[in-house]
Amino acid sequence: MLEKLSPQKRLVLATAISAVFFIGYEVFIGSKFRPEHNATKTELNAQNQTSVIKPTTTDANISAAPTATASTSGVISKIKLKESELFIGSDGTISQVVMQGEKFKDNHGKPVKLFAELKTKPLSVKFSDRALEEAASKAPYTASLSSIDATSETKTLTLTQQVLDVNITKQITFKPNGSYDVKITSSKDIPFFVTTGFRPDVLADSFAFKGALLIESDDTVKTVEDGGIKADESLSNINAVATVDRYYSSVLYNFKAPMAVTVVADIHKNPTPYIEAKKEIELGGYVGPKYVETLKSINPRLGGVVEYGFFTFIAKPMFTALEWIENKVGNWGWAIVILTILIRLILFPLTYKGMVSMSKLKELTPKLTELREKYKGDPQKLNIHMMELYKKHGANPLGGCLPLLLQIPVFFAIYRVLLNAIELKGAPWILWIHDLSLMDQYYVLPLLMGATMFLQQKITPTNFTDPIQEKIFKYLPVVFTFFFLAFPAGLTLYWFVNNVLSIGQQYAVNKMLDRQKALRRQHHD
Repeated sequence: MLEKLSPQKRLVLATAISAVFFIGYEVFIGSKFRPEHNATKTELNAQNQTSVIKPTTTDANISAAPTATASTSGVISKIKLKESELFIGSDGTISQVVMQGEKFKDNHGKPVKLFAELKTKPLSVKFSDRALEEAASKAPYTASLSSIDATSETKTLTLTQQVLDVNITKQITFKPNGSYDVKITSSKDIPFFVTTGFRPDVLADSFAFKGALLIESDDTVKTVEDGGIKADESLSNINAVATVDRYYSSVLYNFKAPMAVTVVADIHKNPTPYIEAKKEIELGGYVGPKYVETLKSINPRLGGVVEYGFFTFIAKPMFTALEWIENKVGNWGWAIVILTILIRLILFPLTYKGMVSMSKLKELTPKLTELREKYKGDPQKLNIHMMELYKKHGANPLGGCLPLLLQIPVFFAIYRVLLNAIELKGAPWILWIHDLSLMDQYYVLPLLMGATMFLQQKITPTNFTDPIQEKIFKYLPVVFTFFFLAFPAGLTLYWFVNNVLSIGQQYAVNKMLDRQKALRRQHHD
């Protein structure tokens, strides 16, 4: 059947099938890769076992065994920040971060906790010397203060640890927005390693990047996704490392001097980055939500921590535009509506050409059918005569596909923006939409999206000659409606508004073409 389809029809059909596959994958398969928070301690221990780090600056190896203190049970200090509360464990790490406020509640209404219990935590220090590492795992840290209120001003905490004949000091200055400065000093000139810890484990959506991210000296962003690292990897000229899930991140950086970093693979090929140090190291850090504005306020180059995937080059300016509009109108929902209008206006010249081309192709359908019947045994002659017919009437068989093809990367880009933007979490729009990052609980937007998609099909000129192909497109609105039931309301809003604008543009173009046909008939009469 496919060999009988024109190049245009094949392209449109392939596009539709790809879109259905993409959405279906997210609904039916993507959920299988979301984290299970009810895993047993035995399973978590197995997940956290990492291989031996091989430093690039020394021949020694260090053990990357999981830290013993992994929950708030061994807390030696609590730090209260503007949107979160940090817990410092007796192992000298940020053992837990508990988010504060209504925006940061889980499905059970409890405050979100960023880290899984038995995973490596931020500011964990490892030694190349195995005797030191073994002793360090048994030697607790002491804190200069048991609690700190840094909600409105910076506060400093000093942690100390005696490991055999080596004294380790961590001086951490916490800031209200979740960022901090840390200076780690060893009393002896020995190599050691410090890590961001394993990534936050709150929500790891299958289409949102999760894993480790490294910003190189030339601002190139290297990503190592969960399940994507086969063996430990040593890198140089790194200015920042981050471990991220959909909305949250743990970051360590030094933009004054490049760092040597070893990314360690656990048994599930998940990455954890370790920064190499000797005697002393000073770093900036951040742990909390991936607010683009907050990250850029710490350092403009940290904007690279928010990763949008393959279409980042489109998604980043798109988010910048969306954020700018939201600052003007004060609502993320209306910002999505306005951005969609702007996108349609930018693409309108190409959309217009595509609509005109589709209309011309529809007019040529009877003649094309005649040609197929006449040359059905000679495909070479059929193609020659079809091309001559297209040329004579100024019709482009692929013209109607170009606007559709251009919208695919735009759709993927805005999908990634709306998926990764924690700014939309808890953001309301109108009446029943209280959170644009969640599905529409009353299914109003998905149903409206499906209805407008159906109407758009009705008024769009088509030249289907194959009944099977026509049926596929006829049922696409139903299929898309079903898939969009579980999609974030913000994304469904974008698609719905896009459909409404497409209907308006198609209606206007149809009216214009009808007037042109009427004028031509009058001229011939």
